[in-house]
Amino acid sequence: MNSEDLARYMEATDSIHKPWMLLQLRLTKLQERRATISPDEYELEVADLHRDLMKLGEWWVGREDEVF
Repeated sequence: MNSEDLARYMEATDSIHKPWMLLQLRLTKLQERRATISPDEYELEVADLHRDLMKLGEWWVGREDEVF
């Protein structure tokens, strides 16, 4: 699934406000740009995504039925 498909899916399922979906979109966009950026820039952006993901914590606790 490319970033445009994912964005359409997020809009159709009202998932734009879900931080884990926004991170998935950011990751997908980064993967699409990987060939056009330097390895160092890619590594920095992956690290940034990882930091943001870790900030979410256990976001799924109590929402298992909704998200899994």
